[in-house]
Amino acid sequence: MTSLLVIIVLVLLAVALWQLTKIFDLTQVGSKSDSSEVATDKDNNVQGYLMFGFLAFLYIFTIYGLLKWGGLALHTPASAHGGQVDNLMNISWVLLFLVQAITQALLYYFSFKYKGKQGQKALFFADNNKLEALWSIIPAVVLAGLILYGLYAWTNIMFIDDEEDTVVIELYAQQFKWSARYAGEDNVLGKANVRYIEGVNTVGVDLSDPNSADDFVTSELHIPVGKKVHFKMRSQDVLHSAYMPHFRAQMNCVPGMVTEFAFEPIYTTAEYRELPYMIEKVAHINELRAKKSAELIAKGETGLDPYTFDYLLLCNKICGSSHYNMQMKIVVDTPEDYKKWVKEQVLLAQQVKEATAAPAGVEASESKDTVVVANVVAAK
Repeated sequence: MTSLLVIIVLVLLAVALWQLTKIFDLTQVGSKSDSSEVATDKDNNVQGYLMFGFLAFLYIFTIYGLLKWGGLALHTPASAHGGQVDNLMNISWVLLFLVQAITQALLYYFSFKYKGKQGQKALFFADNNKLEALWSIIPAVVLAGLILYGLYAWTNIMFIDDEEDTVVIELYAQQFKWSARYAGEDNVLGKANVRYIEGVNTVGVDLSDPNSADDFVTSELHIPVGKKVHFKMRSQDVLHSAYMPHFRAQMNCVPGMVTEFAFEPIYTTAEYRELPYMIEKVAHINELRAKKSAELIAKGETGLDPYTFDYLLLCNKICGSSHYNMQMKIVVDTPEDYKKWVKEQVLLAQQVKEATAAPAGVEASESKDTVVVANVVAAK
């Protein structure tokens, strides 16, 4: 509180000093003659050509940037809706580039054409209805088109139904890791709340809810190709953002509420690794890593392992000191491999039961939660 008061006082003092300076300037009006000279025609011409030079630099650097770093942008989308997102982004980039190129050229051209000249006075007019209508209607129509297309794409992306083939997964965010909870055979997630977090139940599942009997939690996200995946997202502590760049998916994870997103993966991890652009990209990365490894080994340090592409779930909100390391590997399997992987997972209820079971030969009274877990597993 003291720091806030000090800042407020300093700001008020700065404002008061600024006002006193303005008052002093007003008191000097008329006391001195202005001996400054108006810029000559030669000065204005030089300034105009310099502006054209800066315009040329702006265009050249923009084109250079596209050629130099354009390949770093995301390439082929790995989800069914990714094409719509890329189309919307490409249309926006093209429009922005064209508008910027045209308006900047006109800005510098008119600044040069109507530069100051000795003895020339500017023509003043209060308004021009045609010009105002032109520069109001055209942007409004273009923006309306972009917004309508964006709403259409967003509606298609966010359309989520309860069809049987949809895989339901909860993404649980916390500083600084992700956990994935699968709905199991009933495709319904059990209730959850942070108050239930205890021991191996790190995502706070309510084990008394029958729907949680077949839920299981993993630290690696597996999803089947060709099936829609319905993600339900929670956060334990602060605002996180579930970002899956190759699937063109992002949704905030907000403490105290559940947010949702859905998409259908169209490439397995193995298939995406074999795309020509990805093969070239991985080869380039490994070439750079090989050079770096040689330098490290020369210094007596450990070299870098070769890079292998994997889909990733990242946090796209600055959520704390280890935000950069908050990521989870995503594996897109064939339907057969996915079913095999699911069968290998241990149910959360079973994990809790094993963790809370009394040692052999020791008679102990079971807690209410343990009894509930045992009953739920037995019913399963």
